Amino acid sequence: MQFIPHSLPEPGFIQNLSPVQLFLVFFLILLLFGAKRLPELGRGLGKFIREFKKTTHEIEEDIRSSIDDEPPRSKPEKKPAPSSREKDAEKVEVNSNS
Repeated sequence: MQFIPHSLPEPGFIQNLSPVQLFLVFFLILLLFGAKRLPELGRGLGKFIREFKKTTHEIEEDIRSSIDDEPPRSKPEKKPAPSSREKDAEKVEVNSNS
C-alpha cells in the first residue's frame, strides 16, 4: 500500500461497506429523492463544498497575513541631550526661583 500525503481520508463507515452495500445505499438515496432531484442535490453539495473551502482559505490567509504583518515592537524614543544653552537657562530659572 502506498501512502499519498495530501489525500483526504475516507469516512470510516464507507471503508467498511462492501460494493453490494454501497449499491444498496445509493439505490435507497435514488428512491428517496428521485432521479430528477439528484442532480440538484449534487450541485448544492458541490457549491457548499466550494464555498466552505473558499472561506477556510480566506481565514487561513487572514491569520497568516496578521502574523506576517505584526508590527515590530518600537523602542522608546530617547530625548536628545540638552544643549549647553538649555542647561544654562535651567540653572538661571532655578536660581531666580530661589
